[in-house]
Amino acid sequence: MRVLVALVVLASVAITLARRPLNLAAPAVTPQLIEKINSYPGVKFVAGVNSRFENGVTIQDAMRLMGVKLNGRRPALKVIAPQAVPDSFDARAQWGKMCPSTSEIRDQANCGSCWAFGAVEAMTDRHCIFTNGTKQPHISAEDLNSCCVDCGDGCDGGDPGSAWDYWVNTGLVTGGNFGQGGCAPYSLAPCDHHVNGTLPPCGDIANTPNCPTTCENGDTWTSDIHMGSSDYSISDDANAIQVEIMTNGPVEAAFTVYEDFLPYQSGVYHHVTGDELGGHAVKILGWGTENSSPYWLVANSWNTEWGAKGFFKILRGSDECGIEDYIVGGIPA
Repeated sequence: MRVLVALVVLASVAITLARRPLNLAAPAVTPQLIEKINSYPGVKFVAGVNSRFENGVTIQDAMRLMGVKLNGRRPALKVIAPQAVPDSFDARAQWGKMCPSTSEIRDQANCGSCWAFGAVEAMTDRHCIFTNGTKQPHISAEDLNSCCVDCGDGCDGGDPGSAWDYWVNTGLVTGGNFGQGGCAPYSLAPCDHHVNGTLPPCGDIANTPNCPTTCENGDTWTSDIHMGSSDYSISDDANAIQVEIMTNGPVEAAFTVYEDFLPYQSGVYHHVTGDELGGHAVKILGWGTENSSPYWLVANSWNTEWGAKGFFKILRGSDECGIEDYIVGGIPA
């Protein structure tokens, strides 16, 4: 009985420690965290200093970038029959010459609009792919983040499934990153936290910009709208996701971010240490194998000074951090 009581007490202590709240004011990335990751037995990726999380960036600052909410609409599941797929695939190599957007890395700035960026990045690629490059609309994150009321709360987070539903039912205008033209370009400037970085410093978390109603480039709003004809979810089966990507183009995915993801620089990411920070949305554009580790090739929206020039690889086939749980795509109208 005493042994049982002791085990119960130890379990209670363990649960209490596991639930101990994060120190939100602590630095998001420390030398100790980087050293711990790089010395972890069997680690498959390299951690280092990314300017996105330097110069006093806190855990709370980092968490505010992760704006995925999973309480919205989830599109109907698309049934995809198993098919043979190549060992590796990269949308940039497959469609990059006619669709340069497949290589683009955007910047959500100091706003939790990842849910919108993952969506419009994949939509942009698909509009180009489905027209064989004859049309290359740069779908606006500003429009989606600021105007889709049913998607969530803009810079305070939104739902990927509802974003694709909005594309089908309402449509989205064009717009690039800050200063890059289109009808409704993203009004929040790219930023870094590194004093000597190439981008201006990020401030506090931004308020959601007002929903634009007129085009900055002189076009009419209604003539600039691009729509989807259908949207859907993909099952968490890796083969189904692969078939979808190589057939119709990149997809949006949501996954759980842990502290050890922030200093990622190269290799195949897998969670080894640190607490959960929140849900994040990204664009998956391919897959492959590195040092016997199967991976998904992913575009992030934290600018090119993070990770591998804005891209990262994450373990494929084992639902690492939930990366295969919530995959969304659609067909352009």
